[in-house]
Amino acid sequence: MVLVIFTALFLILVILILFFKIIFSLSEYNYGLFFNKPFYIHNYFKIKSLPANQFYVLSSNFKFYNSLSDKEKKYFEHRVASFIDKYEFIGKEDFLITDEVKVLIASTAVMLTFGMRQYLFDVIERIIVYPNEYFSTTTEEYFKGEFNPRMKTVVFSWKDFKNGYALTSDNLNLGIHEFTHVLHFHALKSEDASSLIFTRMFKQINEEVNHPKNRQKLIESNFFRVYAYTNQFEFLAVIIEHFFESPDLFKHEFPELFDKVSKMLNFKN
Repeated sequence: MVLVIFTALFLILVILILFFKIIFSLSEYNYGLFFNKPFYIHNYFKIKSLPANQFYVLSSNFKFYNSLSDKEKKYFEHRVASFIDKYEFIGKEDFLITDEVKVLIASTAVMLTFGMRQYLFDVIERIIVYPNEYFSTTTEEYFKGEFNPRMKTVVFSWKDFKNGYALTSDNLNLGIHEFTHVLHFHALKSEDASSLIFTRMFKQINEEVNHPKNRQKLIESNFFRVYAYTNQFEFLAVIIEHFFESPDLFKHEFPELFDKVSKMLNFKN
């Protein structure tokens, strides 16, 4: 008798949990349609901290982190620590994976997704780093970086990754570029609130950009480099590089496009 009652109560509890999950998902979906953001972003059971040497790298070398409030810095550090714990970092051609490598790569991904609740990607498992450009035996070409969804891998030339931050006004940032591809692929395959908002805003951007008059205006402006017009995926990666590297100029030149990117990433600018 006791077992029957216990089983019945357990089933009722499970049904209630599922019911509230459905209600929450539907409510947040409608909330996202109206406000273009999830109910909440940061909610952690326990905040992680970086070891002293990794924290030094973060606080000394990452401008975005230092622009945050004290509370946001704790969240950012937690996300960087979680990112480093989740993914495998592999050095190629005798390249040594240091704390600097881990922290700066992780910080780039975390910066890109800092306005989103889901900040860890299911579509990658490892990050491979070469010292310089590397030769692909598949395409017989040299690369600076790439995202390989089939292999669940992001690859960087460390020299070119570092150059992306050494020159902050050229709108060329390899880390942002490749992690935008990762985020885009992740969003297309996910149904969390942030991914749905990202996908919806990207669809709007793509429709507007492909309008002949708008596209011609963008091309004639020479604001985005020619590579942006290779395809919709490269266009997104290039405009997000601009979003982080020259936000004021981007906002001035193309305010409506800038606003959509802000909503896509849930950033206040």
